[in-house]
Amino acid sequence: MTEAAGERKPARVVVADDQTVVREGIVMLLGLLPGLEVVGSAGDGEEAVRLVAELAPDVVLMDLRMPRCDGVEATRRIRSEYPGTQVVVLTTFGDDESLFPALHAGARGYLTKDAGGDEIVRAVESVLSGEAGLAPSVQRRLLERLAEPPPAPALTEAPDGLTAREAEVLVLIAEGLSNQEIARRLCVSTATVKTHINNLFAKTGLKDRAQAVRYAYAKGLVRPP
Repeated sequence: MTEAAGERKPARVVVADDQTVVREGIVMLLGLLPGLEVVGSAGDGEEAVRLVAELAPDVVLMDLRMPRCDGVEATRRIRSEYPGTQVVVLTTFGDDESLFPALHAGARGYLTKDAGGDEIVRAVESVLSGEAGLAPSVQRRLLERLAEPPPAPALTEAPDGLTAREAEVLVLIAEGLSNQEIARRLCVSTATVKTHINNLFAKTGLKDRAQAVRYAYAKGLVRPP
């Protein structure tokens, strides 16, 4: 049966969330909304990427904190490998450490889980039209961020032959971030962070994170509070 003139096909959506009850609830809600068709659901980022490869959906509604492969890394892989699929983040977290890595990874929409059905539909329609689908609170935070003074310039020369990225990882270790937190901050995978840490430890002769913190302060990479 052919489509009526001017009638748009429903947007084909995959839902990715590691909490079964939440995921099933979102799928049920989307099934009641006009213009959306849920074609699959995933319990983690790895499964989300696989479903995108298999089903070629228009949009993935992506949670961020998931096992195996988190939402930021899954978003990066989807946008790199399957650019015809857009990503709208749908998460509990609206903090900067969640928001900006997700947007850097290629998400075009960002909603928190208190969003209503109409807001989800608008976000999906917006990203499929080439626009951003952002919650009002997220738009405000982006404007606030633009109004903030620029960060201090990065190091032009790191000690002991460290690359700029290795020095950056070292600074984040000194700030107390875990490998996963560093990965989210830098928009890279945890495996990449581990590689940087192994390299900087080898170059500096450091044995553990405690030594790394002392080294960072001694070399002036981090200033005492």
